[in-house]
Order: sequence, then C-alpha cells, then structure tokens
Amino acid sequence: MDGPHELLERNRAWAGAVVAGDAGYFERLAAQQAPAFLWIGCADSRVPANVITGLDPGEVFVHRNIANVVPHSDLNALTVLEYAVSVLHVQHVIVCGHYGCGGVAAALDGQPHGLADNWLRHIKDVAAKHADDLAAQPGDAARARKLAELNAIEQARNVCRTTVVQEAWSKGQELTVRAWIYDLHDGLLRDLGFAAEDAGAVAPAYRLALGGELGDPGATGSRPT
Repeated sequence: MDGPHELLERNRAWAGAVVAGDAGYFERLAAQQAPAFLWIGCADSRVPANVITGLDPGEVFVHRNIANVVPHSDLNALTVLEYAVSVLHVQHVIVCGHYGCGGVAAALDGQPHGLADNWLRHIKDVAAKHADDLAAQPGDAARARKLAELNAIEQARNVCRTTVVQEAWSKGQELTVRAWIYDLHDGLLRDLGFAAEDAGAVAPAYRLALGGELGDPGATGSRPT
C-alpha cells in the first residue's frame, strides 16, 4: 500500500461497489444503529470484529484496546459499556481475546516496555493469579496461549462486576456476557465456556470456564448466537 491517499481511493471504490449492489445501503445504515452485540476485543489489526464474525456495520458495537482489558478504572471502556447496555440495549457482550496477542506476550517476557507496562500490569495480575496453571504449561508458546484464554475470562468477569451490568441485571434486562478466543492460524472463534446471563450465574460460569475445555469452533466460527 502506497499511503493514506490510496486509502481514500480504496474507500471510493468500496462505496461505489456497495451502492452498485445495494442502492439504499448507506441510507439504511445512517438511519439506525441497533446492534445486538458489544464486542470488547484487542486492538490488533488482524482481529477486526465485523470481518471475523461475518457481521455488517451496524450489527456490532466495538471497543478495542491492547489485549482486550476491562479495568474498573478505565472510563473509556466503561463509557462504551454503558452506552451499549443502557442506550443501545445490546443483548450480548463478548470479550474476545486472541492467540498470538502481543500484549499477552509482553506481559510474560519479563522485559521493560516503557509506558505500556502500566497497561500490561492488568494482564500481569491475571498471570500472577493463575501462576500455577501457567507454570504447568509446556513452554512459552503454550503459556502465552493459556494466558490469552485466562485473560479473556477474567476480563469477562470484570465486565459482569461493573455497575453498568449489575444495574442492568437488577432491572431484568436481557444481557449475557461471554468470553471467546480467536485463533489467527485458522480464523476460528472458540467459546471459552464463560457465559453469564445474571448476577447469580457469574461464579458458576467462572468456575466452568477455568475447568472446562474449549467449545467446538464450528459453533461460533461465523456468527455469534
């Protein structure tokens, strides 16, 4: 790719192709945003939510940061969550990690990373919490994969503990929080076994996710349900 100007040219070509196939596409898209899903994922450029789920723009509300972290002090993430839950009334919040995550690898490598170390502290805390499980893994690559899974599960539980989700559940709002993982090597999403639809389901879902096996990728490889 030559540079930003080529992006503008590609945009015009894309918009023209869309209108040629569906003349009313952009009018419909501009008129309403009614996604059923909030996707909390990694900022990694190889993990675009719309693309890997097969969803169109307007069908998924997205928040992304390094290693899909949801700390209770992050007003950016919390504001996105509140808007998605309270205004858009999404029915599903999906926290999706991915194998090959640079943030996860950096949290494990023992090297200084400057300002990023303040953010990586959240992932390092997950690693410290599950130190025995990680130590039992056969090598660095396996530890990184396991931490990517554990981090997604822990962040999904963090979502459940926010006042936003707790208040929604207390009002009887239909809302399920899930943890998934994406594999760059085969393009498939896998269910990590964490799915909580109310406050009472959080602890059992957490225990299941920590003790269970990955779900069938074929069940979540195209469109979340």
